[in-house]
Amino acid sequence: MGTELEAVRDMLPEAAKDIRLNLQSVLQGGPLTPAQRWGTAVAAALAARNPRLRDALVAEARREVEEAVIEDARAAAAIMAMNNVYYRFRHIVGKASYGEKPARLRMNRLVQPAGSKVDFELYALAVSALNGCETCVQAHERTVLEGGLTEDHVHDAVRIAATVKAAAVALEMVEAPAAMTA
Repeated sequence: MGTELEAVRDMLPEAAKDIRLNLQSVLQGGPLTPAQRWGTAVAAALAARNPRLRDALVAEARREVEEAVIEDARAAAAIMAMNNVYYRFRHIVGKASYGEKPARLRMNRLVQPAGSKVDFELYALAVSALNGCETCVQAHERTVLEGGLTEDHVHDAVRIAATVKAAAVALEMVEAPAAMTA
């Protein structure tokens, strides 16, 4: 692990010891390629909205993958920030009439990523899981599997996203300690 990410891991409080250990283990090995692993981690960090964690993961990713992976992770996080709200609303409200209305939201990057289409879909799936959009999770999981990845790939991507989100929450414990004791 790079020094920035090690520093972030070392910042995590004792209450988040499991997260500290998981943050190291989920980013090593498994069925994911380096592009899948680091793209998922960067997209999840962007969605988790912790600048320190985001910067550390981007710095580490740059040691391992091409810039196109990081750009696709950024695009996936941004597009899913929009889509997850829109499609979660349509799902939650449960009225067929909303499903018949065109979204009229631009999302060209979904079909024209800078790198691998299936990897982009994996990043979108991980962010959708973080954002709790059932419709998007199901759609991206289906596309990823149709693209040749396996349930093990999906499982590991969601494990990464969950751990990154937990690390962001744990960092808030040390970055805003006064709020934690109030």
